[in-house]
Parts: sequence; C-alpha cells; structure tokens
Amino acid sequence: MRFLSVCSGIEAASVAWAPLGWKASGFAEIEPFPCAVLAHHYPDVPNHGDMSLLPNKIRAGEVEAPDLLCGGTPCQAFSVAGLRQSLDDARGNLTLTFCEIADAIDSVRKQPAIIFWENVPGVLNTKDNAFGCFLGALAGEDDALVAPGGRWANAGFVDGPQRAVAWRVLDAQYFGVAQRRRRVFVIASARADFDPAAVLFEFEGVRRDTAPSRETGQKVAGTLASSAFSGGASGRPEGAAAEHFQPVISHDPAPCLETTSHDYSRADGFTMVASYALQGAGHTSQNSQGSGWNEEVSFTLNRLDVHGVAQPIAFEPGKLKRLGYGDAEPGLSPTLRADAGDNQLAVTQLMAVRRLTPVECERLQGFPDNYTNIPWRKQPESPDGPRYKALGNSWAVPVVQWIGERIERSLD
Repeated sequence: MRFLSVCSGIEAASVAWAPLGWKASGFAEIEPFPCAVLAHHYPDVPNHGDMSLLPNKIRAGEVEAPDLLCGGTPCQAFSVAGLRQSLDDARGNLTLTFCEIADAIDSVRKQPAIIFWENVPGVLNTKDNAFGCFLGALAGEDDALVAPGGRWANAGFVDGPQRAVAWRVLDAQYFGVAQRRRRVFVIASARADFDPAAVLFEFEGVRRDTAPSRETGQKVAGTLASSAFSGGASGRPEGAAAEHFQPVISHDPAPCLETTSHDYSRADGFTMVASYALQGAGHTSQNSQGSGWNEEVSFTLNRLDVHGVAQPIAFEPGKLKRLGYGDAEPGLSPTLRADAGDNQLAVTQLMAVRRLTPVECERLQGFPDNYTNIPWRKQPESPDGPRYKALGNSWAVPVVQWIGERIERSLD
C-alpha cells in the first residue's frame, strides 16, 4: 500500500503503518519544524509543500496518485480551543481542498483510492455545517448534507453517488496510550470491493478485531485525569492547544504510574513531580467535562477553593505505587488515598509541579522516544517548544495503526 500524506506534520501515519509494510509516496507539509522532522526520518520521500497545488499536479502526472490519501486538515478552525471560524477560516477550507485531492487521485487511477481523514470532534457541530459540507463533497453530492435532527452524531455512514463514507469518534485512551484524545476519523472510497463501515464499526454477534475497551462492571472505579502541565500562564506547554494533551491514569495503572511518578530534582533541592486535580463537590450526575462521574470513563476531575480556583495536588516521588494499588479489580485503576498506610501523607500541596517532558509527550502519542529530537537550526538537538507543538498537532499512533490494520483486513 502506497499513501500520500497531506498536512503531514511529523508523520504519525508513517510510524503507524510501517509495521504493515505501507510506504509514503509523498508528503505535503509547510511548517518548518515538522518539515525538518520529515527530512530527518524520511529523506527519500518528497515533500510537496502546499497541498492546494496537488490536484493539478496529480492530474498532470507530476505527483503520484497513490492507493490511499490521508490527512488531518488544520483543526484550529473547528477546535473549541480556537476561534471556531470554521469554513470562514482559510485553514478550514483546506478540508474542501482535501476532497479535491481525492477527486484528482480517482480521476487518474483505474482502482479508486481509499480516503482517510481526521479532525477534532468540534467539526461535527459548527454553525455553518462544515462537516455536512465535507461529507457532501466527499460522497459526491451537489450540496452539503444535513444532519438528521440538526446535529451530527459521533458515528455514521453515507452512501453517496461517488463514494461511501463512514465516520466515528475514537478516543486514544482505549488504544494503549495514557491520554484522553477524542478525534473524528473518516474512511471513504469508491471501490466496489471495499466497505468503509467494516473498517470503523464493530458489529454485535460477530467476533471481530475490536478496539481495546472494558465491560462495565457493578463496581467500576473511574480513573483520575491528570493536569500535569504547568508551563506558562495557560498551564500547558507553549504552542499546544488546550485539548491536545489530557493525560490520564490508564485502566492498566502500572505503566502510567511508572511514567508519571518520576522524580525530577532541581539544583535548589526541590523535587518536581506530577500533580492531579481532584473533584471538589462530590459525585454528581452531571455528564459534563470537569465534574461528575461516568461508568465508562472518568472526566477531568477538579477541586475548587472558595474562590473557584482549581487546586492541584502533588504526590511525593514513589508514593503513587502505594496509593491503593492492588486494591481494585483487575484492569481497573484503584482509588487514590491521602495516606500511604505508613502514617506519612502521600498527598501534599507544598510541592512544585513539573510539566511533561517532550519524551513523555511522545509516549502519550505513541511515538518512539526522542522521535522529534532532531538537529535543528545548527544545533545538535531540538528545543522543547517546537517538539511540544508538533506532537500536540499530531495523531495518536496506536489509533491510526488500528485503523490501518482494519483497512488491510477489509481488503484481504
């Protein structure tokens, strides 16, 4: 399988699909640091730069028309962390350019290509029906599609005159990485022997290669979401959108406890550790981000003081492994305790809080350690800022790999 990756970033697709033997025929990226990462890791793959020039180049035979087109057009136009200008934003209009590239590829191929697209869930509910415009263009309709009930669901299927299109919101925390990261994934194709719905959906009654998950039990203890960023006034690494990283203690607690409780000592003798925001008002039935509870997934928990300010709580190094660990049912995170059992407080508010390191962010996204630590601007290593931003804009590798495996099995 050969694929063309547009809005390539640091190329999660190539990392995810390398085990499948898939190869990139070309990239389309214009940001300087991601371009340097691509040149470092994939020197033999051409970077075509501006994706808006690709339709004409593909039709002219200057750019290969591959088996698969993938891309995550800029999410800032649709993100709740941005201005939500949607298709009025030039970045949002690259979504429609993506459809033009798909049409150009199919116009020169005997076998239509498979289309893979990713974006933030905010694209589903923009005022100008951006997702309906995208679906209509991809399916081959003359007009934008309108959601039943006025709001697009988290999963669906459209069989249009040009392509069949399936979409589904998937959360990276169920694919082996310790962060919540909900994204919309779209699979489409005009191939007669390929069903996009068979890639993204699992059907009851048939044993299939399903996404990692757990059954709801009678005594499910939710996991605690971490707010381990403390960089800058926003409390997150510079350049990363608010929703880009939301680490959690995973359902298998051991790996995450091991990676989030590292001791980072400073020269002045203080210890930098991860912190966790605890819920302040007790359990409620609110099904909203920031409070309440859910049988399947915990929300970002908070603790507010009398002024309404979040109060993060830090754990001393080494204590996390003793906080209730082993008390829960297999596969579930334990309830954290304020006392470690030896009359020493395991929870304190008198400790410094560190931000996640770039390597930890690479692990949260499923990249190899130091994947983004490349020679940069005549220096042997990269500064943290560009690495944070590039990783925040990228895909969670395990999710993309799972979808790739499903595509390959569907074709077989």
